[in-house]
Amino acid sequence: QVQLVESGGGSVQAGGSLRLSCAASGYTISRGSVGWFRQDAGKAREGVAAIGRDGTIKYGDFVKGRFTISQDNAKNTLYLQMNSLKPEDTAMYYCAAAIGYFDGGRWYASYWGQGTQVTVSS
Repeated sequence: QVQLVESGGGSVQAGGSLRLSCAASGYTISRGSVGWFRQDAGKAREGVAAIGRDGTIKYGDFVKGRFTISQDNAKNTLYLQMNSLKPEDTAMYYCAAAIGYFDGGRWYASYWGQGTQVTVSS
């Protein structure tokens, strides 16, 4: 059974930083594609950052160099360092595994965590 448990969310002011963590069990992150999505109320879920099984890293267009995804294979844990946070980054952030991409560019995943809330105030 795949379990993805996020932590590290919280409330920060614009310009601040947060580091999200995702502890995985039942899924070896080094052998698959893992990453982060986010969803704000009334909006579609969107891909934030992902690491492919070959180490290829992909970011959502809105990231613009502000976020960094990384993983610790020994701990089977995924991270998302978020800097220069903006109010529009406010959302529930979800860890995901077995990530793929539709022809139109939209991301999808087979496994999801419960999410951790990130709130950025102006």
